[in-house]
Amino acid sequence: MEKSDQSTCNRAKAIRLIGIANELLAMARELEIGSSVATHLADIGIPVEARESGRAPAGQDHPIWVELARQTYEDRRRRTKIFQSEDLFGEPAWDILLDLFIAAKERRRVSVTSACIGSAVPSTTALRWITILEKQSLLVREADPGDARRVYVKLSARGYAAMLEHFASASRSVVLLDAPRPGVLAAR
Repeated sequence: MEKSDQSTCNRAKAIRLIGIANELLAMARELEIGSSVATHLADIGIPVEARESGRAPAGQDHPIWVELARQTYEDRRRRTKIFQSEDLFGEPAWDILLDLFIAAKERRRVSVTSACIGSAVPSTTALRWITILEKQSLLVREADPGDARRVYVKLSARGYAAMLEHFASASRSVVLLDAPRPGVLAAR
């Protein structure tokens, strides 16, 4: 039983290290492109006191959640390939939300065209879902000031908060991110 606890502890540490590495990569990208963390946090609705520290409030955000989102998105594509059917597992709204969540965590913009491609359904279906998600206040559209033909979509503050809540709940079933399990400390 002690080996199982050690294995769980090692897995938790590995997941935390991956999260830290992703956070460092995001910081490097920000420095490279000149984007500021505070501006991004303001864009997604993080309160001023959290922006000043450059971090989201405790328990609200965690860098591992973007990895869970990527894994979820990749799992959905893999499932389609393995079962050789795009009709069995369609859920374009979820694919769009996953894509936009990952983009928000990577601080990159997503055009409507890209969101349609990422949803893995015909453009007309994806556009219908984008409109539905917009009406539900889960995403917003933004015109590209440099190109009137291009429109970007991003998660609204409500949409981002909902994704955080989803991955916070989902991650609890995988591994406790902030607190060691009882007995794990004793095994060390």
